[in-house]
Amino acid sequence: MDNNKIINKNDISNYSPMAMAFLGDAVYGLLVREKLVLECNRPAGVLHTLSIKQVNAAAQAKGAKKLLSVLTQEESDVFKRGRNTHTKHTPKNQSEGDYHYATGLETLFGYLYLLGEEKRLRELFEIINGDGVLNSETGSDKD
Repeated sequence: MDNNKIINKNDISNYSPMAMAFLGDAVYGLLVREKLVLECNRPAGVLHTLSIKQVNAAAQAKGAKKLLSVLTQEESDVFKRGRNTHTKHTPKNQSEGDYHYATGLETLFGYLYLLGEEKRLRELFEIINGDGVLNSETGSDKD
């Protein structure tokens, strides 16, 4: 997917943050499912249970907060656009704040997906899951 842009950067501003969040939700969910399947062979019901623990507003908000210090200015702007978007819906059993942070994360993931930035998507996903911590000064993986 890297360098396989679905749309040009100039055209991405034509899409609303909620449209990018809609796509980003699916991208994030797919990355979670991929990670769970590759960890070990489990029954589908167990995979589903583990997946919903990670693909919900509270977990995604926590993950988004881990990323804030490593986002580029452009990524931060996209995240904030998504986070600050006014929605008419807050899921049951989720705080409004968590929902907004999760929406920001999903918007960012949708944005990066549309630009074909798979490497960056995976890098950010690894930071969320504690698998890859970036040194904010050098931008490289810590050993």
